[in-house]
Amino acid sequence: MLPKLFFGFLITVVAIFALLLVLVIVGGIIAGLLAPFLGNVPVSYNLRSIRARWTSTIVAIIGIAGTVGVFVAMLSLANGFKATLVASGSPGNALVMRAGSPTEMMGGISLDSVKLVQDAPGVAHDSSGPLITQEVVGVVPIPLISTGTDANVQVRGVSPNVLQIRTFVKVSQGRMFQPGLSELVVGKNASKTYSGLTVGNTINFGGGHWQVVGVFDAGGSAFDSEIWCDAKILNQVLLRPPNIFQSATVHLDSPASFQAFKDSVTSNPQLNVDAIREVDYYAKQSTTMTRLITVLGGLVALIMAVGAVFGALNTMYSAVAERGREIATMRAVGFSTWSVILSFLFEALLISFVGGLIGCFAVLPLNGWTTSTMNFQTFSSIAFAFKITFRLLGLGLLFALVMGVLGGLLPAVRAAIRPVAVALREL
Repeated sequence: MLPKLFFGFLITVVAIFALLLVLVIVGGIIAGLLAPFLGNVPVSYNLRSIRARWTSTIVAIIGIAGTVGVFVAMLSLANGFKATLVASGSPGNALVMRAGSPTEMMGGISLDSVKLVQDAPGVAHDSSGPLITQEVVGVVPIPLISTGTDANVQVRGVSPNVLQIRTFVKVSQGRMFQPGLSELVVGKNASKTYSGLTVGNTINFGGGHWQVVGVFDAGGSAFDSEIWCDAKILNQVLLRPPNIFQSATVHLDSPASFQAFKDSVTSNPQLNVDAIREVDYYAKQSTTMTRLITVLGGLVALIMAVGAVFGALNTMYSAVAERGREIATMRAVGFSTWSVILSFLFEALLISFVGGLIGCFAVLPLNGWTTSTMNFQTFSSIAFAFKITFRLLGLGLLFALVMGVLGGLLPAVRAAIRPVAVALREL
């Protein structure tokens, strides 16, 4: 893990330096094109100004960096939660539930209905028959390793052929459970998060004794936080009606077969079911929590952004007050109003850009860090990782530049419109 993280940091540092080099080159080209409007204000003038006021500059940079860090971290949290759930679905699978059921937990489909569904057009087959898994879903309390307190863990009763349907799931330790026995296979995140979920252990829930025989890797999807077992045994232990399941997942001949399959099962008068692509089902599940994280994170970042903007305002107004004579002299020797405005804006944007880079760089260690939260759709705990992308880093830098413009525009305008005669009398 550490070598990968170090290697990722090394690549990121190289990428940042490359980006800075490109910005310098592009900035030089733009400065040359805008020279008639800028009045040839030298960049070195702004750099010397920043160095002369280094204490207030550092305060502004830290404020912007902290704001950008929180902004990117919250977006990466929402991004990771959504990616985890979306990765749980496959475009080649269809989920069948009772008509009107918003989630599997509220679904109900009989074994007779499952037999009708498996004969619908578009269902894939192998040597053992149609590729369909009828599933029972429940929630059981299991203590967290970190605190010892109980957390809701989703247990899923599946058919023995489930690995032929969810082909991205692989058993990484031990073996698959045997049909008809009280055996469990657990997701890799569940094994690391909850007590007793290691190969060879026996745990108790629902009045039954279960032996953990394997750990599976579901590729970072929500299934990694689940426990799987035989659906018929789970039904018996949870004292549910026999031959009644929450849902059925069908592996299709191809993703293009979905519409024909859906039309067949939803129009069959013997069935009262809905069909949805598995990937769409899990994408919808992520909506509520993703929106909540994004809104709360946005509010926190907005509050911090107000403070950062006021910090930038303070820094730039201080610069205007201390450089009144310099500005007056520049105006007197022929520099235009636009020259002064753009010069101060450049200075504010430079400060905010550096703060944005530091904030983005500081939040990078969170990438891949696993946390957990409650899935409000199933009321079970789900583990997911922060997912930082270059798109989020770009949004962070853009957010920093917006704060720079807001913090630098008013002081820049004040400096530019200040009467030259008044400023010169202060000499």
